[in-house]
Amino acid sequence: MIRAAVLAVLLALPAAAQTVPEPDGYRGEPYRAPVPATLQGAQVIDGARALDLHDAGQAVFVNVFPRTLRPEGLPEGTIWREPPHQTIPGAIWLWNTGYEALSPDEEARLRDGLTAAKGGDDRPLVIFCRADCWMSWNAARRAVEWGFSGIHWFPGGTDDWLAEGGASLVTADP
Repeated sequence: MIRAAVLAVLLALPAAAQTVPEPDGYRGEPYRAPVPATLQGAQVIDGARALDLHDAGQAVFVNVFPRTLRPEGLPEGTIWREPPHQTIPGAIWLWNTGYEALSPDEEARLRDGLTAAKGGDDRPLVIFCRADCWMSWNAARRAVEWGFSGIHWFPGGTDDWLAEGGASLVTADP
């Protein structure tokens, strides 16, 4: 009996160690790290639910993955091309809006982008990035705090989308 109890505790330890609590504020670096399973005020969805909502046209998808900017200090005359950003088909890309602290321009891009995405529509907003990316958690939390309704946080993002057999990703325009 004692052996069974000890074994149960030992088996439960890895699961408990992987539980990430919601922070009191926004999360900063590193942004690629395990995320909580919850987001107060938002509905958390998995890849299967995201596909169902997308295929039925029942949600607006919002990608908050950061934009890759031209590196500073490149030698004069260097040709630099921004790498393409891949996203879920039909998603709106509100780049650089998931950081811990937002500049006034980034905050306006997020607020105005979410407002335009809602557009008087009652469909939920599905906010995503990639798997284990705090940027989507931060952006979804802001949306909830700003009073947006129907916020769905998709923590698996494009990684889970593809793993669930979702349509091929498409190139997003900034």
